[in-house]
Parts: sequence; C-alpha cells; structure tokens
Amino acid sequence: MAVFTTVTQDDLTSWISQFPLGAAHALRGIASGVENSNFFIDTDRGEFVLTVFEKLTFEQVPFYLELMRHLAERGVAVPAPVASNSGALVTPLHGKPAAIVSKLDGTCQMHPAPVHCAAVGAMLARMHLAGADFPIRQPNLRGLEWWRSTVPTVLSYLVPDAMILLLDEMEYQEGFADSEAYMALPDGPIHADLFRNNVMFDGERLTGFFDFYFAGCDTWLFDVAVTINDWCIDLDSGVLDSNRVRALLDAYHAVRPFNASEQVAWQPMLRAAALRFWLSRLYDLHLPRDAEMLTPHDPDHFKRILQERIATAAPTLY
Repeated sequence: MAVFTTVTQDDLTSWISQFPLGAAHALRGIASGVENSNFFIDTDRGEFVLTVFEKLTFEQVPFYLELMRHLAERGVAVPAPVASNSGALVTPLHGKPAAIVSKLDGTCQMHPAPVHCAAVGAMLARMHLAGADFPIRQPNLRGLEWWRSTVPTVLSYLVPDAMILLLDEMEYQEGFADSEAYMALPDGPIHADLFRNNVMFDGERLTGFFDFYFAGCDTWLFDVAVTINDWCIDLDSGVLDSNRVRALLDAYHAVRPFNASEQVAWQPMLRAAALRFWLSRLYDLHLPRDAEMLTPHDPDHFKRILQERIATAAPTLY
C-alpha cells in the first residue's frame, strides 16, 4: 500500500455516488506498502478501504476481488468487496481500476508469539481449502516467470557476491521447478504476501487476512513458506524461531495435512519464498516509481533470510 494516485475529497464525493454507501465524509491515505494507492474512507455506512490499482489491469483485478468474495462467502475472515449500484466490483477512478472493500477490525501483531502463529497457520489452511473450488485461474504474477524477467534488470546494481548469490539461486530454483517433487505439489489460489502487516488481531483472536493483491494460483506450500519467513523469524538475523515455526505448521497441518511431496520440497520452497521478496525489494529500491508516502523496504533483509535458508536445514513440516 502507498499513494501513487492522488484522490481528493471532491474526487471521492462524486465517485462514491456509484456505491450504496451514502456520502463520504473523510479520506486518509495509507502509507504502508509499495504497490497500489490505498485510502481509508469514512461513509454513512461506516469505514471502508479504497484501492486504486497502479499496475494491475481492468482484466486482472476481478480475479482478486472475486477471490475475496468467494472466501468471505465460505466463512474465511477477509475483506468483502463492495459492489457498485450496477453490481460492478471494479470501477474506474482517474482512468485506473479501483475498488472498495470492508475494513477489518483489530490491529496488526508485529511481535507475534506462538499463539498468534498458530492462529495464522490454521486460517491459512482453511483459506487454501476454501479456495480449492474457485473457478478463476490466474498465475502468481510474481512467480518464476517474473523472476526470470526481473533478474537481468537488477544485476547491474549488485556487488559481485550478491550477484553470484542471485544467479546461483535462480539456477537452483529453475531446476527445482522442473523436478518431480515440485510437479506433485498441491496448488490453488494463494495469498502470496501474508506478512505480519497483512493480518489483523484483536488480542489473541485473529480477525482477518487482507491485501490480497499479490494473490495468484501457485503451490500452497509456497504460501506457507512466505508466511513462515515473516511470522516465525528473528528479524535481525532471519533465523527461524522453532517455537513459532512449530505452532504455525502444526496448526496448518491439523486443518490441511501436508503430504510427503511437500516435505521433500519444503527447504527449496523456503528458499524460493526468500528469493521472491529479495528480488522484488531490489527492484523497488533500484527502479522506484514516484509516489507520495512511499518508503522502499530493505532488500538485505531477505538476502539474509535466503542465505540462512540455504545454510540451515529446514524444520520438518509435520
């Protein structure tokens, strides 16, 4: 989340008349994130979140909103999209796709304990199962194809050791993607960005997952790896915290049991999840877009995580 497209109160007042929300009384930009323009909006019907999509097209955006609606209808705690008076989930704003979703209660838990990780693991498994029959297929747009096209654009910014690490890991991941173990992994819609700042809690009670705009169809195990690499680590070193890891994996496994192929693929997938975010942070740092309220994340954080996942054996899945 960030603000790339400016939306004024006057803009909102006229635009929101298309929705069954009454008048809009306040508009506040959301600073976190690096991809879309996001705002809290206060209306006669309560508080909602407005997103203006900066990269996704009018053809791509419905996947994310329909997925959220699909999950919400099946009891998964996610923001529910608000349809316009004509039934549309996507409506142009300043010539770009835009949407309104409900705002979740609670706050982000930035210092998670095992009890929080267990709640995340259980709900992630429920989300995967609930999405298994989602009829729209759209690939993970930050998956292997994106890595292949992006690596050449960032290499010239790297020192030699980092360049070697990136190229070596890409070679490893290309081989892993062609393996029988990878081909056997269960897949479906995934969140793909389930960091601490994309989950809400009220005390120890998980109130919802949000920011689905990196979602796509990929292996469920990749989603678990992305989540573990944020929720269950020492932030300074990238080292896994065994208690938090065990809590998250056990809770997930109790809802959607891992299989033998996933155990074989677990360490490569932890590495893949670290590579994906190291690469995207390198791209955002060295090839930034102009935006209000935008602070790029440190790529070295995920470089350290990748090095740690390469050097240290992964914990067992179950």
